[in-house]
Amino acid sequence: MSSFSLTSDVVNYLIYRYLQEAGFTHSAFTFASESLVTRTNIDPNNVPPGSLVTFIQKGLQYLEIEANLDAQVRGEGCRHVTAAQAAAAQAATAQAATAQAATAQAAAGQAAAAAAPAAAAAQAAGPSSQPQPAPPSGDARATAPSTAPAAATAQQQPSVKLDAPASIEVPASAVITLNGHDSEVYICAWSPVEPLLASGSGDATARIWNLATTAGTAHTRSVVLNHEAKQDKSQGKDVTTLDWNADGSLLATGSYDGLARIWSKDGKLKQTLDKHQGPIFALKWNKRGDLLLSGSVDKTAIVWDAKSGEAKQVFDLHSAPTLDVDWRNSNSFATCSTDRLIHVCKLGETKAMRTYAGHDDEVNAIKWDPSGRLLASCSDDKTAKVWSLNSDRPVQDFRDHEREIYTIRWSPTGSGSANPNMPLLLASASFDTTVRLWDIEAGRCVQCLHRHVEPVYSVAFSPNGKLVATGSFDKCVYVWSVEEGVLVRSFRGDAGIYEVCWNKEGTRVAACFANRTICVMDISV
Repeated sequence: MSSFSLTSDVVNYLIYRYLQEAGFTHSAFTFASESLVTRTNIDPNNVPPGSLVTFIQKGLQYLEIEANLDAQVRGEGCRHVTAAQAAAAQAATAQAATAQAATAQAAAGQAAAAAAPAAAAAQAAGPSSQPQPAPPSGDARATAPSTAPAAATAQQQPSVKLDAPASIEVPASAVITLNGHDSEVYICAWSPVEPLLASGSGDATARIWNLATTAGTAHTRSVVLNHEAKQDKSQGKDVTTLDWNADGSLLATGSYDGLARIWSKDGKLKQTLDKHQGPIFALKWNKRGDLLLSGSVDKTAIVWDAKSGEAKQVFDLHSAPTLDVDWRNSNSFATCSTDRLIHVCKLGETKAMRTYAGHDDEVNAIKWDPSGRLLASCSDDKTAKVWSLNSDRPVQDFRDHEREIYTIRWSPTGSGSANPNMPLLLASASFDTTVRLWDIEAGRCVQCLHRHVEPVYSVAFSPNGKLVATGSFDKCVYVWSVEEGVLVRSFRGDAGIYEVCWNKEGTRVAACFANRTICVMDISV
């Protein structure tokens, strides 16, 4: 990272990046929204991974060197002062300085009170000819080292660019870059019926892009869906989640201000759904498209009537924020939470049909398989599990990942899918930089996709189930052969990647980036 002045914006951004890289994704999102770091002019490309840790380490080294030099000047010989001791001494010095300043301030207040009558008399007598006291010389504040944070520490994955063979690189002529958002783009999704791409950003907008080949250069323009906050205009209004209904006529969006909204595909606001008391992190249409399901930090899940905009039922079953929701069919669904629990619920019933309590940490994502018989979950406890309604215990418990698992996806194969003769697989994307493909029937990992060098935030199967795309904060999108586990397409962008998704034909992959852009790659070229 290039040299900079240590402003509060810089400190906030370093903390935000640390939370993000360490796997505290929801904490990072909340912190970013409250501190407004996404509105700063800091270029994420100039901030290498591990910058906060590196900066602190360098600061400790500076204190250690300074303390040892001071010890030698005082004639204390070669007694070595460790960084911890130096930091403790610095803290004690700061505390003493604070106490001294408080004492001085109190004394000054008393003196000012005592001198007030004399000062008033002097002012009445006219301007004083006495010289004014000079400001105190010196500065008690410690000067931060000018060296900027360097590369990531040994605890971080190495930021090494692994160049893909030229034959599999997506050519520049096959990539469309969409510009328009003013902040990080967190999510994107293709319409299920036509070449429309929706994107959601920290700039309080969602956008719908027309990527039809007949659109010509019009794809660079988009329909902008503005998310006006229901209260304070300065509060975070980041668009956190979005989902198309089955026929592609409506787009639902959820945002940090707690509102869910329903839009027509041409950008007209149809409904504003206002009942949540906190940010919405998950939003899903049922298969019929008449009901919308939302999950919020306020711990609840709500089923909405899409036509009237009324809440049909509020499910208040979790004791902590709801992180994800997913429909099983048109009237039953599952929810998961940071309380480590998963509830399977049915519209019209007040209690959960089934509750799963097998995870040891917050549950980040849940997904029903194409048949609606199996529910997959992933957690910060480094496991992915598969559940059946017939048991409270997982039918599969996958433990090969070495760090938190951020998301999961089922292959569009097996019973209930468009590809019933292909085996059912589950993909899991982890902060250990790998994606694993699991054979559910065999209960084992059949592919470990390991080329990324930073956390993997997104994974998506192609509609025919033969390819899988992965996106990571190492700026790379990779497309893999599911059967062979080999890389078949590669693209390197200019910033970390939050989401990847396929169009319905399986010919294009869209990826949204931390540098405010979306790239659409034609992988058939």
